[in-house]
Amino acid sequence: MASSVAFSHDFAFDPAYGYDAPEALLGIPAPPAPDGFDAFWRDRCARARAVDTRPVLGPVEQERDGVRIHGVSYTSVGGVRLGGWLALPAEGPVRYGFVVGHGYGGRQEPGRDLPAPLPGAAVILPCVRGMGGRGRVDGIPDLAAEHVLHGIGSRDTYVIGDCAADLWCAASALTALVPEVAEAGLPGGPRLGYLGESFGGGLGALALPWDDRFGAAQLTVPTFGNHPLRLTLPCAGSGEAVRAHHREHPEVGGVLGYFDAATAATRLSLPTLVAAALFDPSVPPPGQFAVHNALAGERELQVLTAGHFAYRGMVAEAAELDANRTRFFGERLTAVG
Repeated sequence: MASSVAFSHDFAFDPAYGYDAPEALLGIPAPPAPDGFDAFWRDRCARARAVDTRPVLGPVEQERDGVRIHGVSYTSVGGVRLGGWLALPAEGPVRYGFVVGHGYGGRQEPGRDLPAPLPGAAVILPCVRGMGGRGRVDGIPDLAAEHVLHGIGSRDTYVIGDCAADLWCAASALTALVPEVAEAGLPGGPRLGYLGESFGGGLGALALPWDDRFGAAQLTVPTFGNHPLRLTLPCAGSGEAVRAHHREHPEVGGVLGYFDAATAATRLSLPTLVAAALFDPSVPPPGQFAVHNALAGERELQVLTAGHFAYRGMVAEAAELDANRTRFFGERLTAVG
């Protein structure tokens, strides 16, 4: 099928959705917030911040790129025990702290999330509940198309809210394990950075407006943006499972309103770098750009040719994004000490 962005593909729909330039996508708005949106998220964040995460740092599992990578585990809301990795500088002091969210395939290893954007960073890479070998939880599906529907009948039971809480608790685990960033969020204290791609980008937009420990963020091809629009757009990602469920259960549209990354972005005042794609079969670009467009604070945009799709030039674009990431966080995060 032909696409308005010049790629040949076998999808039965246009992964550019008729948009062929950023200008057309920059006008896509965020849906209005449902009643009680802010109170709902502030309460979720307060409850997560009150959790005693009891983090445990495991032995070194890898050493590369100037960091030592340990296994880590911590407690999140509901008493759920989760795992992941914590990377610490192999030499020298900790100067920054980062939380890194993962995509909807989960995280099986630290991968190219390391090294961190800035030298001397302590980086926690959590596996949120249900996702990845270290995030598996009895009763929560680990397949994206099933996970994204878990508990969707109510805003209080929808798994996406608990996954956002897993990120807040990961930040608590980081500050408990690394004394240099323990005062994150306090007056005069350091601020953490956040990185999230796809699923992790959408979760970041939902979680960050309510947590003052963070100082800057990067959201790459973020999902969950503008659910009312997403429900009209076929895709090859988890959004298609939501579309199918919504056709049979239209009442879940009211629940989705509380988990709209673009709506949450209207409350996100942190400096935020967004990498949004013009062509993406898994996360429709209109939703990605809706997150960027809605940001309440300083924002920076890098337009990617495509997301969730291999294309000529992707290595060069990834290198450009890496360089932008380093510059962006270096200009906006203050080193410890």
